[in-house]
Amino acid sequence: VQLQASGGGLVQAGGSLSLSCAAAGRTFSDRRMGWFRQAPGKEREFVAAINWIDSSTYYADFVKGRFTISRDSSKNTVSLQMNGLKPEDTATYYCAAARFGTVVRDSRSYDYWGQGTQVTVSS
Repeated sequence: VQLQASGGGLVQAGGSLSLSCAAAGRTFSDRRMGWFRQAPGKEREFVAAINWIDSSTYYADFVKGRFTISRDSSKNTVSLQMNGLKPEDTATYYCAAARFGTVVRDSRSYDYWGQGTQVTVSS
């Protein structure tokens, strides 16, 4: 099973990026898919998550109104649309999959992880 994250890059403050996470080896219809990020010297933190089965979404307070998580069943992918990017959004972004019933915002709930994609926002 592999999760492949892509779409990172360098953008100016106020700009947008769209991250994508492709799942290979299995479907995740019984899972919650999440995005986390980690900046240098900081702990990994929750960004957003979506329940594959009903598309319920969850967001960290610092991205509400700016980021949107979605999923495409036909492509077996999860996307994170990031608008209004700020320099403090600079980090490596990881996609992950968790079982239902686990704590949404806790990285320990997630047992599949992608390799990460770098997002850099310049001021």
